[in-house]
Amino acid sequence: MATALIIGASRGIGLELVRQYLEDGWRVIATARKAEDCDALLKLGAEPHKLDVTDVEACAGIGWKLDGEELDVAILNAGVYGPRHDGFPLQTDFDTVMHTNVLAAMRLLPIIAPMVCAARGKLAVLSSRMGSLSERTSTGGSLYRASKAALNSVLIDTALTYGAQGATCVAFHPGWVRTEMGGAGADISPEESAGGIKATISGLPASEVAVYRNYDGTEIGW
Repeated sequence: MATALIIGASRGIGLELVRQYLEDGWRVIATARKAEDCDALLKLGAEPHKLDVTDVEACAGIGWKLDGEELDVAILNAGVYGPRHDGFPLQTDFDTVMHTNVLAAMRLLPIIAPMVCAARGKLAVLSSRMGSLSERTSTGGSLYRASKAALNSVLIDTALTYGAQGATCVAFHPGWVRTEMGGAGADISPEESAGGIKATISGLPASEVAVYRNYDGTEIGW
């Protein structure tokens, strides 16, 4: 049975990814920060683990809990947008966004990647087109943009280390999705986003270098 790991699965795209992989008969390991969200994941049929990605001990602990796993797909979905203004950033805002979107990846990807290599699987992060340097046309959401550009850098480094060992690394723009972050006026549903991400992952050829994709598989420039 194929195994997927979804980190950040309490709601939105992460939760929908859990549902869709379960519907396809996969074994799904999923994480959430709150015990009640883990209970909900268990009821769906997933194997839940409580994880706050900003907690260094929890990040190290998930490696111990998953020791020996072989992951066909691993998706780091946890992330925050941060302040909606682009004025002088507060230290607390900077720390929250960068710790959640970047530092967590720097801690977790080296733990997860060997498990993906063991299955010659796919390792994905939920980035954003806003993190692209070559396709940037706006400065809105500057802190979020900076964090996603940094996340892309972390993924590229991960591929340099683990790509030759069998992990195909991909950064995703999930689309503008009707979630708590995207808002009610966004273009697509979590079901559409998750379905596109899942299909794109399935169709990705093995690669030793990181790739950057829209949820529908369209290439994005770094």
